Amino acid sequence: MHESDTGLRARLVQVGVDLVTAEGAQALSLREIARRAGVSHGAPRRHFPTHLSLLSAIARRGFTDLGDRATKALGTGGASPRGDLETLGRVYLDFALTNTGMYELMFRHDMLRSDELGLRETSLPLFGVLVDLVGRARPEADARLVAGSLWANLHGIAQLWSWGSLQLATGADDFGPLLATALDAHLGPDRR
Repeated sequence: MHESDTGLRARLVQVGVDLVTAEGAQALSLREIARRAGVSHGAPRRHFPTHLSLLSAIARRGFTDLGDRATKALGTGGASPRGDLETLGRVYLDFALTNTGMYELMFRHDMLRSDELGLRETSLPLFGVLVDLVGRARPEADARLVAGSLWANLHGIAQLWSWGSLQLATGADDFGPLLATALDAHLGPDRR
């Protein structure tokens, strides 16, 4: 039985997702993905013209997963914008720290820079949620700039935490106090 082109494309992406989850972004070679998918090393090129286009399809799955987690966590409603930002920050940091290979792949500069790979339409909606929440928490501020700064802060926390640097420097054993401090820095002190 011959597998459909759509089925093989989906299988190559799933193998890539499984591989990045188990072994990290550095393990994502076309040859290894093809081997694990049980196809010739040239087969991925029929569905993905470049290695980068296959990596982009794998990274899109990461952005979709992160977006789904954020939607689910924020779906309960009723929280203040700051409370929702704390929830979103926790989801982001938890994702980054429990899916390190996928997180690294998702934010590779070469993929995010290229319009043709389609990552912008999967990554920008989540940033839009962040901008909306910041705008509601700080209506007097330029929400895009504050959201960008907060995102950079969260990204830095994730990276430095994964390296063990923040635990060493701060003595923290949980990223929660760092998240609270980042929110205070960007939104002002919590007045609850």
